[in-house]
Amino acid sequence: MFTTRRALLISSSFVVGLAGCGFELRKAPNYAFSTLFSSVPVVSPLGIKLHRSLAATGQVEVISDPKQIERAQVIFDQLMELREKVVVGRTSTGAIREFQLRLRYRFRVRTQAGKELIPDTELVLTRDINFNETGALSKESEEGLLYRDMENDLVQQIQRRLAAIRQL
Repeated sequence: MFTTRRALLISSSFVVGLAGCGFELRKAPNYAFSTLFSSVPVVSPLGIKLHRSLAATGQVEVISDPKQIERAQVIFDQLMELREKVVVGRTSTGAIREFQLRLRYRFRVRTQAGKELIPDTELVLTRDINFNETGALSKESEEGLLYRDMENDLVQQIQRRLAAIRQL
């Protein structure tokens, strides 16, 4: 009985301490707009993830049909999406030992009237990957996983920037 009381006291003090520190689970961002036209190709993996994550909030209608652009409060222009694979390490014999995967993405956000809400912005994400010729096939699948992870991270960064827009 004494140990259950002690456990209850410890757990309740932990909960009170956690609530007092200001900890809060991440919520869906609030946007200053309800319709967004996106020039991101819907066929690209990044475009699909971006459209899904914005639509999943339930606050934003994503328009991808250029004929309906006049309905959009905000226009999201994708300026560049580039994947790079750069050699960063070699062995003493010249064989490749390490690669760096890069995902470069440039975009801007503007209103229908042309007012820039987010100027031309470039985001660069990098991941390092070791390379061994004996495991080349497994490294290909690891590379794909790293690119997907970078895409997810990029979508979250874009959402945070869109949520930072306060006035149209």
